[in-house]
Amino acid sequence: MKTPFLRDLHRYKTLLLMLLPALLFVLLFQYTPMLGLVLAFKEYTYAKGILGSDWAGIDNFRFFFISGDVWRVTRNTVLYNAAFIVINLVLQVGIAVMLSEIRSRWFKKISQSLMFLPFFISWVVVGTIAYNLLNYEHGTVNTLFGAAGIDPVNFYSTPGVWPFLLVFFNAWKAVGYGAVFYLAAIMSIDQEMFEAAETDGANAFQRIWYITIPCLKPTMMILTLLAVGQIFRGDFGLFFNMVGGNGLLFSATDVIDTFVYRSLVENNEIGMSAAIDFYQSVLCFVTILLVNGIVRRTDKDSALF
Repeated sequence: MKTPFLRDLHRYKTLLLMLLPALLFVLLFQYTPMLGLVLAFKEYTYAKGILGSDWAGIDNFRFFFISGDVWRVTRNTVLYNAAFIVINLVLQVGIAVMLSEIRSRWFKKISQSLMFLPFFISWVVVGTIAYNLLNYEHGTVNTLFGAAGIDPVNFYSTPGVWPFLLVFFNAWKAVGYGAVFYLAAIMSIDQEMFEAAETDGANAFQRIWYITIPCLKPTMMILTLLAVGQIFRGDFGLFFNMVGGNGLLFSATDVIDTFVYRSLVENNEIGMSAAIDFYQSVLCFVTILLVNGIVRRTDKDSALF
């Protein structure tokens, strides 16, 4: 006699086969690389390999923490991601609400396409666009400054302007894509609620504030929780292609991911790179547990688990 597990396995075999490629992808690219975390506790040498290298205990972590860079890169990573989450959330919800209120179908489709387009542009291309805009000698911005009688600004040696630039380019690239989720959520709201509110005399702003925004709350909470879970992970493509190896800007732009890259590629510090990545993963795991626990206490239906 078949057990319930085997019975379900046979009953849903087609669906399970369809799920198999995604499952293999996750196992190969998400879980298998975790075995490499053992390097964080080893003094790795190419000759001995991963298993044969000598154990180093917590020396790799100690070198990272006494290097003086841990606070700088952690602070930059958290602050940038916090700014990305808040600003992108406001812009995405705002754009989705505005698009939902537009009655012209062709204008709505064109607007959606134009806003969605930057998401498909590589960060390499975005970095090139930014360089041509911000270059000191021939950049478009400084050319306009010169025409207006304003002294040119050397953006690539001025760390203070880069938090604003990075937030701007991140929003430009991500807001159109994120707005699609909220627009889909708005389209799923029962239209009878809007009709009833309009019958009762509610204007457009009142309908948005009392119906649209509250109905978007579950979607906002879930997407924000997912983003907060990655708050200790910097967007390597953004920071590396926008800043590169410009040491003059590291104080304001260096994040954990770019620091790991330099440790690995430039200094060949494989053990310390693994230790930093382990430190980053633990912070992300703890953060998502804490935030989800807080959300679960206040609004259980909005929690991830």
